[in-house]
Amino acid sequence: MDNLAQLLKESWTLVEDRRDVVAGYFYARIFLSDPALRTLFPIQMDAQRDRLLESIVTAVQTIDDPENFDEYLRSLGRDHRKYHVEPAHYDTMGTALLAALREVAGERWSVEHDQAWRDAYQMIAERMQAGAADDPNPPFWHAEVVGHERRGTDVAVLTCRPLQYHLPYRAGQYVSVEVPRYRPRLWRTYSIANAPREDNALEFHVRAVGAGWVSSALVRRVKVGDLLRVAAPMGAMTLDRDSTRDVLCVAGGVGLAPIKALAEELAGYNRTRWMHVFVGAERRDDLYGLAELCKLAAEHPWLSIVPACSADPDYPGERGEITDVFARYGPWRAHDCYISGSAALVRSALRTLAADDVPPQHIRYDAFGDL
Repeated sequence: MDNLAQLLKESWTLVEDRRDVVAGYFYARIFLSDPALRTLFPIQMDAQRDRLLESIVTAVQTIDDPENFDEYLRSLGRDHRKYHVEPAHYDTMGTALLAALREVAGERWSVEHDQAWRDAYQMIAERMQAGAADDPNPPFWHAEVVGHERRGTDVAVLTCRPLQYHLPYRAGQYVSVEVPRYRPRLWRTYSIANAPREDNALEFHVRAVGAGWVSSALVRRVKVGDLLRVAAPMGAMTLDRDSTRDVLCVAGGVGLAPIKALAEELAGYNRTRWMHVFVGAERRDDLYGLAELCKLAAEHPWLSIVPACSADPDYPGERGEITDVFARYGPWRAHDCYISGSAALVRSALRTLAADDVPPQHIRYDAFGDL
């Protein structure tokens, strides 16, 4: 397995700088081989290409970690059922992937590289198909929007309720969401902002990002009564209920969503652990979700909330980058640590926690964008 992992990582460096070309060639080969597959994908393919390569790279990078490799791919297989992927499609995708890698790498591609990717793809396909086959739940849930509240110019808090089945998930997980009325076949991931409830309601915090197709539709066009599609939950940023360690949470922007869900879950059973939540934004108007957290903290003395603004000199509370703020309150080496926000925030927080000698196995995070 070590030699396979080395060959995979070595060969990926041959094409990594041209990953967009790999994706373009890959999809072209798929659609030439089976034109009917084109109907499974959105009209605008750029974002889909990014997600494909993220999945491949993540799988390759975890192949020497059997437990995470297996769980990641089984989860990915469950999630990909929303695209109506059938077992026969995996052969078509595998052939297209190898052809794309060979084409882009050129003469530097070796027989050993080719065999390593064949072996790796077989393992990837087997585990993804096993994950899809083992899941008793539907590929996605139809969910009705029952609440839509704007929080500022570009943020909305949506509440929706699955119609036909209970959607099982854990606080801290995320799901893929499609807006079929406005953006069919385009899926984007959003963290669930509440712990599981008896009424099965799901809360999402969405920021409209530039020309983001799905986020803009969710913030500016979706209204109460509209239907969304919600795919199977994913992610491992969940509470360890067996742990006795106190909890540190660091959130930036709408990264507050899963942190809020974790606080709600802990409120349901905790009697001994302290939870310290640090919420960062540029300006006070961007601290959109503090009221709910502060209300929870008022009911549970073990929960503390520290908001901070990095670009608001008149803000009466903590000022500065959130990673610098929470570092001042440390040390954190005896805590379970959760980080949610932009890739830049996560990288900075990870460096701070590493400098504080926090064991990596005590850190879990969700990043929005590439690390």
